[in-house]
Amino acid sequence: MLAFVEGRADVLVATTIIENGLDIPRVNTIVVNRADRFGLAQLYQLRGRVGRSDRRAHAYLLVPPGTILSELARRRLSAIQEFSELGAGFRIAALDLELRGAGNLLGGEQSGHIQAVGLDLYVKLLEQTVLELKGEAPAEGPRTVFSLRLDLRIPDDYVPEVNQRMALYRRVSQIRELAEIAPIDAELRDRYGPLPEAAEHLLGYASLRIRAERLRVVHVDLAGRSLHLRFADDTPLPPAALASLAATTAGAALTPQGVLRVPQPGPSVLDALDTLLGRLEGHLVDGPGL
Repeated sequence: MLAFVEGRADVLVATTIIENGLDIPRVNTIVVNRADRFGLAQLYQLRGRVGRSDRRAHAYLLVPPGTILSELARRRLSAIQEFSELGAGFRIAALDLELRGAGNLLGGEQSGHIQAVGLDLYVKLLEQTVLELKGEAPAEGPRTVFSLRLDLRIPDDYVPEVNQRMALYRRVSQIRELAEIAPIDAELRDRYGPLPEAAEHLLGYASLRIRAERLRVVHVDLAGRSLHLRFADDTPLPPAALASLAATTAGAALTPQGVLRVPQPGPSVLDALDTLLGRLEGHLVDGPGL
């Protein structure tokens, strides 16, 4: 090691121990073998061992030819390639948290996994738990779960930058009012052009989610050609209104468990759900319903 630092050796072959803060300004190239086996934060630290002076530096991440990379490995390598500008460390850390998960922030044991629920939902659950520990009521009711089998995403060829897509997904997931959707829609059209169908579905889904949560719909499922809406016990919709809607809609039914089944008219499931929620919103009352 001393020979390498002093310039008496031109190549240093080492394990990942070199990621631990070693500062050798004269080094201008690093080659990482089997980069697909490293974590994102680890790759970021290894890459940071070069380029620590005014010398132009290069980092080569090698993967054996013919190797089929996992989805996580592809995302890690793509991120380390894209996040190369000054100050990218925070975004690397945020993405690493998203990919790996985190431990129990409220206790001594560091266990658990964010991947099962997603970072946004995890943060929301954390906020609610903190409020409960303080003896305060949770700020919001449960989120509506949708199972509509639709393409809800921002295509890579529409917004090429990974960090921009992540930021947009986070903004959409944090929308709480219908008025917040229009500015995002206008921004996307202004920066990237007309919305592709998948992105339109994503914004439409955000609008429907807000409306469904106000009605205390806990689950919306597309089964065959029918929409199934399951309501929470504290829904503001009176039972008589739901029964009347089921009775006056061809093929509809209301189960004793509080599930409203309505045939999907037309080819668009989002339009059908929009119409159904509109009819339900006309029966809103204060206080619990079912």
